[in-house]
Amino acid sequence: MEGKFVVTQKELLSLLVAMQPICSKRTTLDVTESILFEVAPRELTLRATDMEISLQSTMAIESDFEENISFLISGKRIFELVKEMNEEIEFKIDGKQLRLKSGAVDLDLNIKESEEFPPFPERIENLMELDSQFLLQVLTKVAFLIPQNNANPALNGMLLEIDDTKMTLVTTDGHSLARIKTTKYTLPEEKKWLLPKRAVLELKKLLETHEGQTTFLGICGSQLVFSGKNFNFFSRLIAEPFPQYSPVLNKDGFVPAKIIKTPFMKTLKRTGCLLAGQFVSTNFEFGDGQIKVSLHNKEVGKLEEAVPLHEYSGDAIKSKFYSPYLLNGLQAFPDKNVEFFIKNSSKPIIFEAEDEQYHLTYLVMPVSLSQN
Repeated sequence: MEGKFVVTQKELLSLLVAMQPICSKRTTLDVTESILFEVAPRELTLRATDMEISLQSTMAIESDFEENISFLISGKRIFELVKEMNEEIEFKIDGKQLRLKSGAVDLDLNIKESEEFPPFPERIENLMELDSQFLLQVLTKVAFLIPQNNANPALNGMLLEIDDTKMTLVTTDGHSLARIKTTKYTLPEEKKWLLPKRAVLELKKLLETHEGQTTFLGICGSQLVFSGKNFNFFSRLIAEPFPQYSPVLNKDGFVPAKIIKTPFMKTLKRTGCLLAGQFVSTNFEFGDGQIKVSLHNKEVGKLEEAVPLHEYSGDAIKSKFYSPYLLNGLQAFPDKNVEFFIKNSSKPIIFEAEDEQYHLTYLVMPVSLSQN
């Protein structure tokens, strides 16, 4: 195969950047370290897969090819070289060699036959059209809670549920739970998918570079697909069932209240400074127009503070929480005032926020004496 094509360095580099987390992940197949280049007369398609997530991206090119050709090249190597080039880059294919020319740069790289590359997902069935900026917003509010390597594989992902009334995203690490619901998007038949953490994080990165565009949600065989103007992002799903989380969100008998977020978060940050990496619970007493916060770490010191408590009409409640769990979730709440619900020392604290587009819930379980 012979011929040449020309690309702009900036556009090609943006596609290669998105593929680096995929082609740099070690798998049982050495070929997954490569990126598949497919050259058509007016379009270049790049494909990368680590057998768990896959990304296909396209860009317009100028070429003298009359037929489609394809080849494999080291994903890391082509990225590092293109990163150090400028303006337009000419790619010339001659047998098993790929020549790159850009200004004073003139070098050759070995390429491989494309037949070695794993089969790529095909025949996407689009289910709905989503606003990319909104999708990024809701993902950000729950993705932070997905653990890295929890003993329960089902917790290492994000549950996406869609039915005829709403779309719901849920994550939990076993100590806390984040859920966001929106009525903006529905499907006539209920669907549930459990996306791995890597897929959620890489999807977020893609959406950050495609703000203002539309994203399509679809399926391809057993994989979930998110598609944009010039990309298709595929993810395998976690097979284990997600925990039944609805019972823990039941607020029967809970008392509502409000706090001003900023001073409460500052108190939580100060308690975090006294933890010194230890799992030490913080004491919280709700009542009399304030939340009394106290922490005693024998190896570091102690703290006693009070922050205002608003619209609380229940009896005094004492409870213990690990303050970083509270702090992590509160950072996802956009408003100055945050509503929460509390019942007793053995029940969780449940924070909620609602606007025209979504309803956000963040729950933290108390620390028991055995945990402390």
